Amino acid sequence: MTFTIHRGANEIGGSCVEVCTETTRLVLDIGMPLVNPDKTPFDTKEIESLSTDELVKKGILPNIPSLYHDNSRTAVLISHSHQDHYGLINYINPSCPVYIGAVTQLMIETLNLFTNKNWSIKKPRRFEHGKKFKIGDIEITPYLMDHSAFDSYAFLIEADRKSLLYSGDFRLHSRNDNSFNYFRENIRKEIDYMFLEGSTLGRPDTKYPSETELEEQFIETFKQTKGINLIFTSGQNIERLTTIYNACTQCGKIFLIDFYTANILKMVHNKGNKNTPFASSSFPEIKIYYPTRLTDRMMKKKKQKELIFPFVKYKIGKDKIKDMIEKLVMLVRPGMQFDLERYLHNYTNGCFIYSLWKGYIYQNSRTKEFMDFIENKGIPVKYIHTSGHADLDGLKKIVGIVKPKNIVPIHTYESEKYPDLFNGNNIFKAEDKEKYQA
Repeated sequence: MTFTIHRGANEIGGSCVEVCTETTRLVLDIGMPLVNPDKTPFDTKEIESLSTDELVKKGILPNIPSLYHDNSRTAVLISHSHQDHYGLINYINPSCPVYIGAVTQLMIETLNLFTNKNWSIKKPRRFEHGKKFKIGDIEITPYLMDHSAFDSYAFLIEADRKSLLYSGDFRLHSRNDNSFNYFRENIRKEIDYMFLEGSTLGRPDTKYPSETELEEQFIETFKQTKGINLIFTSGQNIERLTTIYNACTQCGKIFLIDFYTANILKMVHNKGNKNTPFASSSFPEIKIYYPTRLTDRMMKKKKQKELIFPFVKYKIGKDKIKDMIEKLVMLVRPGMQFDLERYLHNYTNGCFIYSLWKGYIYQNSRTKEFMDFIENKGIPVKYIHTSGHADLDGLKKIVGIVKPKNIVPIHTYESEKYPDLFNGNNIFKAEDKEKYQA
C-alpha cells in the first residue's frame, strides 16, 4: 500500500489523500482549497472557466488521471459536508463511484437547492458507521466523529497488512460522547499511520468550551438582553443550533429561523437524528421567517411547494417581528441585511451574537461588511463560539487511544510543531504530492 497527500500536508483545506494498492486506488476527500499558495483567500470564481487539465497543471486538482477518466479501479471517499473536503467533486468522471454518508449527501444536495451551486454525485455509494466494507482489495471502516458538520467520519483503511487512520475533521468537546466512546472502544490500536488533523494548533493554546458550556453562555446572555437577540452562525452546524434552541427553551424565548435552516433541521431530524429540533408541533419554540431575497430566488426556481410551503404554518411575518422583539432569538446572516434594514429598526437593548470562527470576518468581505453594518447600528456584539476541531488536549487524547506507530500531520499549518507537541511519538512528515510506501 502507498499513500500520497495531494493537498493538506502543510495547509488547512482542500484536503485530498490518495491510497493505492496494485489493483485499487482510493481518494480520501477532494476538497476545494481555502487559500492560495501565498495564503490569500482562494476565489472559486477564478477557476470556473478552467478545464480539468488546466486545473491539474495549476495544482488545484490532484494529478490522478484515473479520477477524470472511466476507470473502475478508482473510487472517492468523502468524510463530511464541508466544501474544503468535497468542493472539487464535479470534476471527477461520472463513472467514478463516490462513497459518502447519507446525510452528508443530503446536506450537499440541500445546499445546491438554495444556492447557484450544482455539486453532482453521479454514482453515490453508501456506508454506515462502524460497518466494514471493501473497495477492491482495500478494507474501510467508517467511524462517526463529532464536528461542526453533521455526519462526519474518520476512516480506518487496511490493505496489504498495513493500516492507516484518516482522522478527517473532528473534536472531542461536544455535548454527546457516544460517537467518541464507540471509537475509543472499537478502534484498532497501534495503527501504522495516523493522518491527524491539526487545524487549531496555530491558535492560542486554550481549552475549548463544550457545547454544554456554550448553552450556559447563551442562557445568561438571553436573560440579560431586554431586546432582540440576533445570532450569526452556520445553518448546517446542527449541534450549535441545538445548543441555541435549548437555551431558548430555558429562557422562554422563540427561536426564529429562516426556511433554509428549517429545511436542514427537518432533513437531519428525519434522516439522521430524531432528537434534532425542527419546526413542528413537537418543538413549538421554533418559528420561521422568510427572507425577501431568498424567498424570491426560490420562487423563481419554482421550489415553493418543496421548500417554502411546508413551514408556512409556523411563520412569523416581517410585520409582526417588531411587536415580538423581546421574545425573539433570531438567526441572521449577510444575505438578510436587506430585511434587517427594511423591517427591523428597534435594536434598543438588543444583542448581536457572533457564533463562528472570527477569521471569517477578515477573510470574507461580505461578512466584514455585515459586521460593520451591525456595529453601525450600535448593537453590542458578543462572541459565543467553540471550535469544530479538536484542541491540543483532544488531539493528545486520541493519539493516546490509538497509539499509532507514526503520526502524519495533515490539515494544518503547523506540521513542524508536531514533534514537540506529540513528544514520544514518531512523526512522519510527508510532503504534498510525494508518494510513500506504507
